[in-house]
Amino acid sequence: MILLCLLTVQALQFGETLELSAGSCAFEDSTCGYVSDSTSLPWILNEEGHYISVDTSQGTNGDTAVLLSPDLHSEEWSCIRLIYQIATSSELPVDPTTLNLYRRVEGESFDHLLWTTTEPSESWLIASLDVRNSTYKYKIVLEGVLGRDISASIAIFEIKITTGYCIECNFEENHLCGFMNRWNPNVNWFVGGGNIGNSQSILPRDHTLNDEFGHYMYVDSLYVKHFQEVAQLVSPRTTTPMSGCLSFYYEMQQESGIVFTVYMKDITGFYEELWKADSTVNTEWVLAEVDFNAPYPMEVIFEVAFSSAKGGYIALDDVSFSPVFCSNQTDISFAPIEASCTFEENLCNFYQDNKDGPGWSRVKVKPNAYRPGDHTTGMGYYLLANTKFTSQPGYIGRLYSPTLPGNLQYCLRFYYALYGFFKMRDSLAVYIFEENHVVQEKIWSVLETPKGVWTQVEINFKKPMPCKVVFVSWCKNFWDCGLVALDDVSVGIGSCHSTDLLPAFPRECTFERNECAFTQQKKNRGSWHRRRGQTPTSYTGPKGDHTTGVGHYMYIEASNMVYGQKARLLSKFLQGTSRPQCLIFFYHMYGAGTGILNVHVKKHGEKDETLLWRRRGEQSITWLRGLIEYTCDTNHQIIFEAVRGMSIKSDIAIDDIKFQSGPCKEMGETTIQSSGYSADFNEIEY
Repeated sequence: MILLCLLTVQALQFGETLELSAGSCAFEDSTCGYVSDSTSLPWILNEEGHYISVDTSQGTNGDTAVLLSPDLHSEEWSCIRLIYQIATSSELPVDPTTLNLYRRVEGESFDHLLWTTTEPSESWLIASLDVRNSTYKYKIVLEGVLGRDISASIAIFEIKITTGYCIECNFEENHLCGFMNRWNPNVNWFVGGGNIGNSQSILPRDHTLNDEFGHYMYVDSLYVKHFQEVAQLVSPRTTTPMSGCLSFYYEMQQESGIVFTVYMKDITGFYEELWKADSTVNTEWVLAEVDFNAPYPMEVIFEVAFSSAKGGYIALDDVSFSPVFCSNQTDISFAPIEASCTFEENLCNFYQDNKDGPGWSRVKVKPNAYRPGDHTTGMGYYLLANTKFTSQPGYIGRLYSPTLPGNLQYCLRFYYALYGFFKMRDSLAVYIFEENHVVQEKIWSVLETPKGVWTQVEINFKKPMPCKVVFVSWCKNFWDCGLVALDDVSVGIGSCHSTDLLPAFPRECTFERNECAFTQQKKNRGSWHRRRGQTPTSYTGPKGDHTTGVGHYMYIEASNMVYGQKARLLSKFLQGTSRPQCLIFFYHMYGAGTGILNVHVKKHGEKDETLLWRRRGEQSITWLRGLIEYTCDTNHQIIFEAVRGMSIKSDIAIDDIKFQSGPCKEMGETTIQSSGYSADFNEIEY
C-alpha cells in the first residue's frame, strides 16, 4: 500500500468545538454512521484516525469499494465538501483508479453521479458539490474503483455537508471552502489574520469575527517585478444552475495602479467581467454586490493586477450568495424547452416565413423496410423540405426559432437526414438572425453526400443581442433537390460539452465510450458486439447508431450465430423501490429473417426471470423506441436478450438505454406491436 501523505492533516482538521452536521464526518475515531456495502470491498478506518481508505492489497483491477452514508434530508440548498486523495504508483491512461460520488434518492432504482475523478496526487485534494433542496430522503454513495495500478490507494479524509452554497466562504476553515490560489511566481493570495503575527498581513481585524483571530484572504504588491502582475483566487466550480446576488467584503489600499476585478469563467475558458472596483482607497471593510447568473458550470475569479511593487494590497472576506438578485431585476424568464421541438404535435414555437411558401412540411412515416421514420420514436413526425410538392430550382425554405435572450451561452442540437442524388452541399444551413433581422451569420451547413441516417449536430454560440436560429433549406438546381429531413431540435443553456463532464450511467447508457456497467452472459451463448457504422451483412442491421448517427451501439451478428441461439446483456444491480420505474431504449430489427428481442427483469438472489417486453420478426428499417414501465421492490437486473432468427439477415441492435423514476409519460405508444407482416407494413404516409 502506498503511504498516504498526511502533511496537511493538521491544517485540515475540524475545529474542536465545531459540531458536525448530519452526513459530515472527519473519520477521527468512527465512521459517523457510514457503512461499507457488504457486496463490495470494505473501506478501512485508519487505526490512528484521520481517514478511511481502500487499496490494492484488498483487491484487483475493477474491484469496487462502496461506502454508504446514513439517511439524509436536504430541505435547503446544501454543499458537500469532500477531502480525498488517490495515490498510485503510475498514471495509466486505461482503467485508472477512480473515485465516484453518487446521490441515492429514496424511491429511485438508480444512483445520480454527482462527481468523478481519476486524478492522482501526493497530497489531499478538495471537491465541492452543490445539492438542490429536495423533499426526498437520500444517501451519499462513495465508490472507489481499483484500476490496473500495481499499487494504489483511495482515501477519504473528510466529508462535510453544510447548508448554503459552495461558492460561499468566510475563510475560517483551513481548507478555504475549496477556493484555490492560481500560483504566480511573484504575486499570490494568502490567508491573513488568525493572530499569526504575519507582518505583511497588516489588517487588524477580519470581517467575519471582527477581531485579530479571524481569517481573510489578501494579496499585496511587495514582490511584483513586472507590469500588470496578476493574482487570481478561484472559487469552486458551480455544479447546479443558480442565479441571484453574489456579495463579498473587501479592503483596498492603493498607492499606484491597482485593478481589482471579479470574473466568472465557464468550462470552455471564456471569461466574463462581473464587477470592477473603483480607485477609491478603502481602509474599512466595504460591501460589494453583483448580480450573478450561472445556468451552467462556472467559476468565480477574484483577480488583482498590480503595475508596480508599490501598488498596495487587496483583502477579501465573507463571500456569500443569495438566490434573490441584488438589483430589482428578475431572473431571465427563458426556459430552453421554449426553443425545443420534436414536432410530434405541431411546430411548437417555431414558424415559417409565409413569403417563402410552405417550405417545410410536417410528415410521418409508418414502420417499413424502405424509408426511415423520425428520430424521436421511429413512428412519429418530423420536418421535410424539398418534398415532391416543393422541389424546384431556386426553392428556399426557412424555419425560425422563437427569440433567444442575448448574452447567454447556448448549445443548439438537432438531427438531420439527407436523401438525394449526388452532393447536396449547402442544401441545409443554420443561420443566426439578430432581432432586427439585419445582421445574420451562417454558423453551419451541410458538406456531405446523402446517406439517409439521422445525424446529430451540436453548435455552441453566444450573441450579445436577442436572436433567432433559422434553418434554411435551399434547392439550387434539379440535381441538388433531394430530401432534407429535420427533427428533435433542442436549445440548452451552456456549452454542448458540459454534459460530457460526467458519465451518465447507471441512469443512461449510449455506448459511446464503452458498454457502461452492462455485462454479458456468454456461457454457451452468442455475444452482443459494440459497433460503429453499418453492420457487415447487407439488408439487415442499422446504418448508424441512434445517439449521433456516427457513434456506437450494441448488436448481435447473426452470421456468427445459429438459429435460436441467444445473446444476453445484463445491467448492473439496480435499487429496489415500490415506486414505478420507466425504462426507455431504442431497438433496431430489420431483416427478413429477424428473430426475437426480449427484455427481462431478474431479482437479486433468484433464478427465475420475468418477461417485461417482447418483439418478434422484422419491425422497421429505422430505430424504434421501446418503453417499459415496471415495479420491483428488491434489487434487480434488467436483461436484454436477443434470439437469432432463421437467416443471417437477422441482426438485432439496441442503443440509448435510459432509466427514469416514475411512470412512463407516453405509455400509449407501446401498444403498437408491429410484427413485420401486416398488410400496411411498407406503407409510407405524408
